[in-house]
Amino acid sequence: MVDTSDEWIQQRTGIIERRIAKDNEYTSDLSYKAVLDLQQNYNVDLSDVDMIINATLTPDYKTPSVASYIQAKLGLENAGAIDINAACAGFTYGLNIANGLITSGQNKKILVIGSETLSKITDYTDRNTCILFGDGAGAFLVEYSEDDPSFITSSFGSDGNKGGNLYCSELSKEMFNEELENPGFVVQNGRGVYKWAVSTVPKIVSNTLDKSSYTIDDLDWFVPHSANARMIESICEKSKIQKDQTLMSLAHYGNTSSATIPLSINLAISENKIKKDDLLMLVGFGGGLTYSSVLIKWSI
Repeated sequence: MVDTSDEWIQQRTGIIERRIAKDNEYTSDLSYKAVLDLQQNYNVDLSDVDMIINATLTPDYKTPSVASYIQAKLGLENAGAIDINAACAGFTYGLNIANGLITSGQNKKILVIGSETLSKITDYTDRNTCILFGDGAGAFLVEYSEDDPSFITSSFGSDGNKGGNLYCSELSKEMFNEELENPGFVVQNGRGVYKWAVSTVPKIVSNTLDKSSYTIDDLDWFVPHSANARMIESICEKSKIQKDQTLMSLAHYGNTSSATIPLSINLAISENKIKKDDLLMLVGFGGGLTYSSVLIKWSI
């Protein structure tokens, strides 16, 4: 459809293939399947889940939220439900919100879902974006534990003045008094996002570890947002993180925004890489331009 080749895409991005939802398949469908998959794989009881947080920039509707739709499909009568939109940082934002709700005592058991149908907002005549984005979903169950807490520390931030580097327009067709391009589709200044991520993410990693008693050498796994393999390699080099310690999902799923991190972890678990008590650094970054990190100890 565009002037490119499989070889060029793999060399520049590390993406081999992507998954695309059906025309009548939406973000809530992927979220629901991800929760069922979690339930089956871990044999967990979800009947007492008391909050659902769904991170997405491609909801089925403006309202109701995807989370409310999932609450209804799961029949969780006592669960609250919210969607959050921090784009590629959405899943880590969701985990940190869940941790805050549980730590405060307001909730005990929270589903955090990252799900996207980016194919529905991708312009397949735009070579800069159509080779990158795919559809996918992943889910975590976050529970209260008095004896074995997983969350160690976290960080949040945003460089909102750089929001024009990655956007998808909605009601407004202007940003900072400048007219937006290609209404309704993802528009990305790849060079601008790359430069920002490579300079920002290593600082996030360092600042997050500084809040803890751990160092870079203590990390078992680094799980960044899977945006571009070349970008991640540069981030690892600057952060002094080994490539074989880095988990990514983009080779066979592409850039799935808020879903890349749970997909990366799911792949690693299926390959028997992650073990109980492993130390993981998760860093989401992207549209906004927002970022969020969380340092966790794997508890199962």
